[in-house]
Amino acid sequence: MFWAMLAIAAGFLGLAVLGVLAIKVFVEAQRLARQVTETTRQINRAAEDLERAAAGVARAGRGAL
Repeated sequence: MFWAMLAIAAGFLGLAVLGVLAIKVFVEAQRLARQVTETTRQINRAAEDLERAAAGVARAGRGAL
């Protein structure tokens, strides 16, 4: 009887640990998603700035000819 109760307690403890780890993974995945979203915005902003700068350089180059 002792071993059966010990096995049940160990199983419950294992499930509790897995639950805590699952919550940690979920929180970190959300944090990573926020970082990816912010980085994507920054890349898009930089690409737009680069397009504007390239257009300005192209206009300046045409004017010099």
